[in-house]
Amino acid sequence: MRHRLYPLAALLPLLGAVAACNSSSSGEHTTTAADSTTTAPAVDSNAATGTAKPAGPKPAWAPSLKPEMQAVIEKLESFKTPPLHTLPVAEARRAPSPADAVKNVLIEQQIAVPPSKVDTMSKTVAPGVKARIYTPRGATGPLPVVVYYHGGGWVIANLDTYDASVRGLVEQTGAVFVSVAYRQAPENKFPTAHNDSFAAYQWALKNAASIKGDPQRVAVVGESAGGNLAASVSLMARDKQVALPKYQVLVYPIAGYDLNTPSYQKNAEAKPLNKALMGWFFDKYLRSAADGKNPMIDLVHANLKGMPPTTIITAEIDPLMSEGQMLADKLKAAGVRVNYKNYDGVTHEFFGMAAVVPEAKQAQALAASDLKNALK
Repeated sequence: MRHRLYPLAALLPLLGAVAACNSSSSGEHTTTAADSTTTAPAVDSNAATGTAKPAGPKPAWAPSLKPEMQAVIEKLESFKTPPLHTLPVAEARRAPSPADAVKNVLIEQQIAVPPSKVDTMSKTVAPGVKARIYTPRGATGPLPVVVYYHGGGWVIANLDTYDASVRGLVEQTGAVFVSVAYRQAPENKFPTAHNDSFAAYQWALKNAASIKGDPQRVAVVGESAGGNLAASVSLMARDKQVALPKYQVLVYPIAGYDLNTPSYQKNAEAKPLNKALMGWFFDKYLRSAADGKNPMIDLVHANLKGMPPTTIITAEIDPLMSEGQMLADKLKAAGVRVNYKNYDGVTHEFFGMAAVVPEAKQAQALAASDLKNALK
């Protein structure tokens, strides 16, 4: 069964166990992913017992790959999906994701994961924009609120793909999370996802009390394209004189439009994200190359003064590592307090894989600790 992609029915007990890819989708289009008011049996990805083991040698493009990360990559490659940048968007959205790979690893290697303790419901937060609200089970408010933006290059993936990242952070912070299903490209070009993200943030400020939240304690978190969106929301809040997030966590954010940085060159052939796929994402989302120079895309060259305190997490084997590090440096130079941490031996999308990858568990703990300190 090593190269089998399990059917959905076999995976239901593990839904929510892992987050994953901004390089593929694990279900419906993002704009419909939040329609369900419940999530089928989910698990606490931070309390898995067992260790994932790889089967073969390390790939040539990642000689430093950690064993648990390698096990996930091997499973992802076993699905034999053509490179996503060669597929029509609809097919890329349906392709197996790293989240699917982790679910398969959990089953095949018999790694036990206990049930999640998080409740969910769906809300419409702006015209055409839904969100999934995650609440710690049994919690009484008012709780801190975190607005979360998933990855996918503004093109693919959905709330389900990144469910485990959110669940892990909810359980470790005790906060209410608002996970935003912003509209995606190419149907909705720049700056649609950015405007949707800001509208969702404003909704959270105005409606925090209705979801057991405290409007005075609101932060933003995002992964990859979502990290770009989270930072852009902070920029828009500053410029529009809306209440700033108390904190922002940016996980391997898209922070520039330069596809020739040192990490792009070193990790041009990496998986699940590589240089070709990033070019495809930009082509689908941006209206023209001029948009790539917009401060909301090219964060490393934006005016960053007055931004909220920030945690930036990057991965060694990731084309986006250099720009994440550069964004940390630029924020510090602008007088912003920054906690920057790079994790060796892991790839883009590792953050949501705490059920399998130890570095993901460490990264989630770091993010949760910084959020708790900022929102207490």
